[in-house]
Formats: sequence, C-alpha cells, structure tokens
Amino acid sequence: MTGIMDGRVVVITGAARGIGRGHAVEFARQGAKVVVNDLGAKVDGSGSSDGPAGEVVEEIRALGGEAVANGEDISDFDGAGRLVRSALDAFGDLHVLVNNAGILRDRMLVNMSAEEWDAVIRVHLRGTFSPLRHAAAYWRERAKAGSPVQAAVINTTSSSGIYGNPGQGNYGAAKAGIAALTVIAAQELGRYGVTVNAVAPAALTRMTEDLPRWSGELVHDRFDPRTPENIAPLVVWLGSLEARGITGRVFNVRGGHISVAEGWHAGPGVDKDARWDPAELGGVIPDLVAKAAPNAGTDGVVPQL
Repeated sequence: MTGIMDGRVVVITGAARGIGRGHAVEFARQGAKVVVNDLGAKVDGSGSSDGPAGEVVEEIRALGGEAVANGEDISDFDGAGRLVRSALDAFGDLHVLVNNAGILRDRMLVNMSAEEWDAVIRVHLRGTFSPLRHAAAYWRERAKAGSPVQAAVINTTSSSGIYGNPGQGNYGAAKAGIAALTVIAAQELGRYGVTVNAVAPAALTRMTEDLPRWSGELVHDRFDPRTPENIAPLVVWLGSLEARGITGRVFNVRGGHISVAEGWHAGPGVDKDARWDPAELGGVIPDLVAKAAPNAGTDGVVPQL
C-alpha cells in the first residue's frame, strides 16, 4: 500500500468507528503505519470495549497495511503519554497525531448538570491537549537534538463550537476551545517543524444520527455526502508532506465540500482616547453592532443584510 503517507506513522484517537475509522483506513491506504486508539465506549462516553479498535486493525491488515490497536483513555494525561509511546514502540517514530475522539451529553443550559459539562470538556478538550502535549514534547526533543522534524497535528473541532448550536453548550465550548488551541499550538510548535490544523466535519455517524438536519436529506445515487469516510481525504492530506505550508487553520468539510473557516477578527471600532462613561455607550455600541457583520449561522454562513 503506497501513497502520500508512505513511511509516516500516525496516531488517531477515536478511530474505531465513524469518522475516526475512515481516517485510519485511508491513512493506511496511503501508506501510513497506524495506531488505532479507541476505548470502545458508547456515544455518551460510558462503557468500553477493545473489540472495535481491533476490528479496524484487522481491516487495515487485510488491505496489506500495518496497524496496532490501543485502548488508552486519552483524557487521562498519563494514558495519553502511553499512547504516544505505543507508536514509538510499535513503529519507531511518530509523524502525525489526529485528535478525533469525542462524546456527547447534549442538554440545554438550564437542564445541564455539572457532571455532563465536565465529562464532555474532559474528553474533548483535555483529550485533545493530553496527546498533543506528549507528542509535542517528543518532537521538541528531536528538534533540539538536531533531528529533522516534519510532523503534523490535525484536531477535530465542530460547527457547534465555531458557529454555535443550541443544546450543545458543553460540546460547543469544548470544540471552540479546540479551535483556539489549534491556532495557539501552530504558533508555538512551528519552530520545531510541526504544523497544527483542525477540521470541523459534518457526517452521519452515531453522534449525529439523531440530529434533525439529517432527516429527509436527499442522497445522490452515486455519492452520499453524509458518509463519514468523506472527511478522511482532507485529514490525510493535512498529515502529508504536501501540506507543510499550511498551519493554524480550521477547515469545514462535508461530503465533497471543503471551506476555510475564518475566525474571530476585529470589526468596526471606536477610540475615545479616554475612559468611557457608561452613560455614553448607549450612543456608541448599537451603532458599532449595526455596522458589524452578523455572526454566522449554525451552517457557517454569514446572513446577508
């Protein structure tokens, strides 16, 4: 199996099902050696099983690729360290980290429990930070030792995080944090030869099958834009040496459609060059907001006024 990932080693979290499985198989098809990480948990994060990750490994090996399974909890800092170490032990190096694992505990804010908040933040945000922290330390050590590093990180954010979606305050907050972490990590790790990007995928998976947006959608006979495997080509390319010039960006991807998500930026402003009196702002702030572009909708599109 040869392709744009020949000779590269990739760790993928949440790789046993859905989007993550699609990543794992496509990386292998393109010549990568793959560490398939997954707890085998339910959508809400409960339970575990080592079966699903092993099944993906067997699928990759049947295709002629190389893969090993890993069942570490990536939200556990030490477990994330063992995950990175497993790639080094199995394949001797690490070139790409794909942070994909996640859970859902959807609830409106007025009904959300602290436990539901903490569980989602832990898996998504801490579960992105922890593997990234250990991988970054490895790459920094290699760079300081004079070894060339051409590494890549691809994180997984969401339209719920960068555009907003009611009922997903915990999930959206975590995903917004991941988008911000992506930009910051790209700024910090570039000196060591590491690119860091993120994708905001849209696909029909266990985590999205109950969302209204997927009901009644027309599917082309030749191509189903909802299929989770459609996300993998962009992620694989971002992990390849062809993408060395791209870092600190977030991409929307669904079916065959890819777009660059444009982040927060300063819009209309005013400077009094002195401290404001609160009473003055009633004649200032509404005018600034009126001049500013509206926030994008949940589909990422800015409404036209």
